[in-house]
Amino acid sequence: MSFSRLLVTFSLIMMMVISNETFALAHNEGYKIYGFPYSASTWRVLAVLHEKGLPHYPITVNLRTGEQKNPSFLSINPFGQVPVLLDGPLKLTESRAISLYIESAYRSRGTKLLNHENHKKMGTETMWMYIESFEFDPPATILTFEQAIKPMTGLKTDYKVVNETEPKLEQVLDIYEERLKNSSFLAGNSFTMADLFHLPNIQYLMNTATKRLFENRPNVHRWVAKIMARPAWKKACDANAWYDSVEN
Repeated sequence: MSFSRLLVTFSLIMMMVISNETFALAHNEGYKIYGFPYSASTWRVLAVLHEKGLPHYPITVNLRTGEQKNPSFLSINPFGQVPVLLDGPLKLTESRAISLYIESAYRSRGTKLLNHENHKKMGTETMWMYIESFEFDPPATILTFEQAIKPMTGLKTDYKVVNETEPKLEQVLDIYEERLKNSSFLAGNSFTMADLFHLPNIQYLMNTATKRLFENRPNVHRWVAKIMARPAWKKACDANAWYDSVEN
């Protein structure tokens, strides 16, 4: 092939790449996310969007004033929960499902949160995502609600519930401590969706007395510090970033 023909071929390939990327960005600019900047589940989706470097349009549903129970929002999600992601005609609820959708749609962009090429590694990552959902989340959510959410809404913490729930979380963290002796993150030596899914509850719990359960386990403590320090996570938790996006 002559140099001139090679140059033309290369130019055509680059135009296709740029065109595909532009299409992807244009497509994603249609993302709308209904949420609340203090909602743990909203944070989870925002973290994925920031890890991927994807633009989005936040629409505030004020959970403190009960907007999630208004008929206008119930027409969007009859369960009355945030977040909700709109991608054109597609409507998705449940933060973990939304997160996986975004990662699958933009697997080659930004942080690689799942290993799509190696089915064994992806199996390990998926296993730890389910562990978060079924083992870590139930006690962590109860402790978050009692110690962080209730005080914010003027309700009193039920310390009997806290005392009954903390041992259940300790059992999970003991397993994590052993796992993290041999890897930097739960599914291996790379940050993945399995780690990210833990962050919302951890963010709240590290501002409660329950933080000692994490700090008393050196490997867990190291892991928590590492995942909480990610710029995407810090931005996800920043209410100013949410409202700045709304204004812009």
